[in-house]
Amino acid sequence: MPAGVPMSTYLKMFAASLLAMCAGAEVVHRYYRPDLV
Repeated sequence: MPAGVPMSTYLKMFAASLLAMCAGAEVVHRYYRPDLV
């Protein structure tokens, strides 16, 4: 287990950080509306 943390807790924290990162990127894309095409 990484850093002595239970695997379930580690996965929850990893999923939460991943979700936060994706949500942040989505907000930035909706706010700035970059022309990617």
